[in-house]
Amino acid sequence: MFEQADRMQALTSAIFTQVDDMRRAEVAAGKDIITLSIGSPDMAPAPHIVEALKSSADCCFNYGYTLSKGRPDLLNAIAGWYRSKFGVELDPETEIHSLIGSQDGLAHISLCLVNPGDIVLVPDPGYPIFSAGPLIAGAELYRMPLTPANNYLPDLTAIDEKVLQRAKIMILNYPNNPLAATAPRSFLEQVVDFAKQHNILVCYDFAYSDLVFDGYRPDSFLSIPGAKDIGIEFNSLSKTYNMAGCRVGYVMGNAKVISLLGRLKSNFDYGIFYPLQQAAIAALTGSQDCVRATAERYQARRDIIVDGFNKLGWKVDRPKASMYVWAPVPTQQSSFEFTVSLLQNAGVAVIPGSAFGACGEGYVRIALVQPEERLEEAVHRIKEWIKL
Repeated sequence: MFEQADRMQALTSAIFTQVDDMRRAEVAAGKDIITLSIGSPDMAPAPHIVEALKSSADCCFNYGYTLSKGRPDLLNAIAGWYRSKFGVELDPETEIHSLIGSQDGLAHISLCLVNPGDIVLVPDPGYPIFSAGPLIAGAELYRMPLTPANNYLPDLTAIDEKVLQRAKIMILNYPNNPLAATAPRSFLEQVVDFAKQHNILVCYDFAYSDLVFDGYRPDSFLSIPGAKDIGIEFNSLSKTYNMAGCRVGYVMGNAKVISLLGRLKSNFDYGIFYPLQQAAIAALTGSQDCVRATAERYQARRDIIVDGFNKLGWKVDRPKASMYVWAPVPTQQSSFEFTVSLLQNAGVAVIPGSAFGACGEGYVRIALVQPEERLEEAVHRIKEWIKL
């Protein structure tokens, strides 16, 4: 009776939904499934963050509408955090806007700047919202291959000039989901020069800025001289502070673009629930010991998976950041076929690389979102199931 709009044709969550449906079916059949598919943190926020949320929630005056931009003290906290972490100076009045999770901004930014037929440059593999947001805005996608041969960085010199003449936005994400790849400062400097030359807005997803290991420290895109002229950066408290369900994110950078996104959002929604803003302020201004502890746990989990798989003969790289391991399919199956086999035979749920784009075929993404003993059990089950 009801036909979907044309813009829905290109949107799909089919593989994610299929994997989760299969996982639930296995659980319903009485099987114990180790879920390493969806990247939802299994750790809790630090006590001082929870206490700030509880205290604010106890106040009956904190349940009204809030401004989309965010409370001034939240914006100041974000500016202070970026100054101390990355040496980036931001004007809280004009260069920062709160978001209902960073995906909120990534979903809507193309609506501010793209007309039907314009091109958006997106990574392949890439997180699905990178493509979905532009498609909803009527953009055409140019998929930039991220391959091991180029250290999972896009080859900007390979993009045709005719594409660049129509390109309005480039979306980048390091530390990367799903690849767990990182980008050197020299590449970010190249991107700034490239974007200025071709008048392209860079949208940089920096949500995994603090899930870093072995002493590695990534550069904020905004720390590159000239980046604010052509760029904005998205960040989130979801992974850094284990607050994924709270939906607290923010965008920073070019003041004109921030203003456009703010105007769009003011027509769509209100701001973040006041007690959640209070919790975010506590997170950003309080002790950062919890951030270091979270990163250390993910590093330990990474080592369990990487060392365990390599001992089995399943050769995987050791990432320097993120909460994922990007692993080549060790059999002669497609990534989806291997995912199904792994789930049904070993009771381990992962996401096939094909869910993130054509260049993801041949890989699976493993999310480090289970306690260490469950990851050890996952390695043991795989050892029992498959001989590599």
